[in-house]
Amino acid sequence: AFFACKETYKRDLPGRIIGVSLDAHGKPALRMALQTREQHIKRDKATSNICTAQALLANMAAAYSVYHGKEGLQQIAKTVHTLAKNLAESAKSLGYMVKHQLFFDTLYLQMPQGALLNTLKEKAEAKAINFYYWNATDFSIQIGEGTTEADIVEIVQVLADALGKTAPALKTADVALPPQFLRSDDILAHPVFSAHRSETKMMRYLKYLENKDLSLVHSMIPLGSCTMKLNAATELMPLSWAEFANMHPFAPEAQTLGYREILSDLQNLLSEITGFYATSLQPNSGAQGEYAGLRVIQTYFESKQQNRNICLIPASAHGTNPASAAMCGMKIVVVACDAEGNIDILDLAQKVKEHAENVAVLMLTYPSTHGVYEENVRACIDLVHGVGAQVYMDGANMNAQVAYTSPGFLGADVCHLNLHKTFAIPHGGGGPGAGPICVAKHLADFLPGHPLYAGMQAKPLSAVSAAPFGSALIVLISYSYIRMMGEHGLRQATANAILNANYMRKRLENYYRAMYLGAKGHVAHELLLDLRAMKKETGVEVADIAKRLMDYGFHAPTVAFPLADTLMIEPTESEDKAELDRFCDAMIAIAEEIDNIKKGVYALQESPLKHAPHTAEELIAEDWQKPYSKKQAFFPLPYLQRQKYWVPVKRVDNAHGDRNLICACPPIEMYQDVSN
Repeated sequence: AFFACKETYKRDLPGRIIGVSLDAHGKPALRMALQTREQHIKRDKATSNICTAQALLANMAAAYSVYHGKEGLQQIAKTVHTLAKNLAESAKSLGYMVKHQLFFDTLYLQMPQGALLNTLKEKAEAKAINFYYWNATDFSIQIGEGTTEADIVEIVQVLADALGKTAPALKTADVALPPQFLRSDDILAHPVFSAHRSETKMMRYLKYLENKDLSLVHSMIPLGSCTMKLNAATELMPLSWAEFANMHPFAPEAQTLGYREILSDLQNLLSEITGFYATSLQPNSGAQGEYAGLRVIQTYFESKQQNRNICLIPASAHGTNPASAAMCGMKIVVVACDAEGNIDILDLAQKVKEHAENVAVLMLTYPSTHGVYEENVRACIDLVHGVGAQVYMDGANMNAQVAYTSPGFLGADVCHLNLHKTFAIPHGGGGPGAGPICVAKHLADFLPGHPLYAGMQAKPLSAVSAAPFGSALIVLISYSYIRMMGEHGLRQATANAILNANYMRKRLENYYRAMYLGAKGHVAHELLLDLRAMKKETGVEVADIAKRLMDYGFHAPTVAFPLADTLMIEPTESEDKAELDRFCDAMIAIAEEIDNIKKGVYALQESPLKHAPHTAEELIAEDWQKPYSKKQAFFPLPYLQRQKYWVPVKRVDNAHGDRNLICACPPIEMYQDVSN
């Protein structure tokens, strides 16, 4: 859903906001605005804890508006209301009561005196029609864009058959929407909403936008802690099958037996993989999974009349954890880490002792966000269990555990799984996400319920998502992934992810310092590069490396997280050695450019790093007065001559965009090439 607010509250708005700023050439540019309020930066002070903003779905809705425009949307609304109004007139003529005189697309109806709702239900389901039944006499019917006049005729026939009457002829005259509800202001006035009214133009517009994106079709995306892995075509295929895609989340259970069999099987598989007793698929993202998992723990303690409200969170935990705890009203106590990046067990012991009666949970990430396996993880868990508290293990790095160990085996009580990370659901483009939670046996009865789904109605913790199984369509990807991989394949994926990270660490060790090596000198599935000394010596920022990587055809690793002036790299198991080498070659070439700054070949502000990324507009410009060649700027390595990703915009001024938060449509000039 889209979420809007008044100007007053814009800096407290959760979710993703796209704002307008300026690039290095002073041209308008779009960027993610107000990022500093988000969970990985502000932690427990964050006002946004939506990791997997459903940007893909938002873009689908936006594209729908772009294609139809004001006139198309108004015509759709008029058609829907006309069908609903004509259906209402037919229902009234049969003796049904329309309980609301003002309605748009949904009729709330009451059976005639003496008529049985069960008879109507039988007649409707015999025609494969589902109404929504509120009680013994009331039901509702919703009309949508996909509803046709023929559908209305069939519905009227069912209404008549339920009463043993003859169906009246359907009125087909257009019905005007009530004038008091019509907008008088102009909407969708921007040219983009009127320029793409044919399928050909719309397809070209979407391709025009797609061409601006750097995605996995171009290169690896090495975002540490985000796991941008392969989303195989075979796993994505079921999403287009009508039997799954067109299933309503509240369809009668008798009509969803096959779907629920798959969901039940997936729950069992995830429970087995995590070493837990039960799984809920309801949370719609990792952040929502964290929230749900903490609410399970809170509800468990409430059932025992215990008012525990302290959440212990190590500094090495996933960035979302403190914000999730704050959303649950918990008090966050941070646990320190030692010089090797491990939880400081003495600090943990002291804080467990200090808050013994009020500690509800320890939230830890394993392997940690520092990219190391905590060798004392079981001792940490035992400390917390010793005072009657629970242990929540963040599943963000589950892809470094699968088939080798598990949260349940280690002794945790709850974990959430980022299915868009470990289990192959697309992470790029912002979802759709899924963040199931898995729990030990003593917490199974406290998993989220749902007031509109049989078997979930009596749960002490109510729904955390609109639908009982969350993003039920999208989890088919993970189901296919697990079933096709099998135990051997899942184990191999984990091994390859760890191997790839350590291969990159070894290749880069002479150019960049890797932090937090484990006891044996290795990292887990991701590595953290420490650039603090490099910044101090040369002035080069991590953002400079991130921008320069675009010129080499790569998305940047995770920047300045979990520590400032660091890059976190995660290759995943999906990338082969050739791609790992290509990325390492780019990083080594950038290290040589940094070395040129040290040697005085060019000054910092005149270096390729400070001017990156370089656009095609600069390539064709006749005036080139930089101290490095165009070849160095645009084609610094040979592979770029074969396949070059062209950055569509220069470096964006982040501070300008945050100081001047503008979320309205960008200037029309930005769209002239499209609208023309």
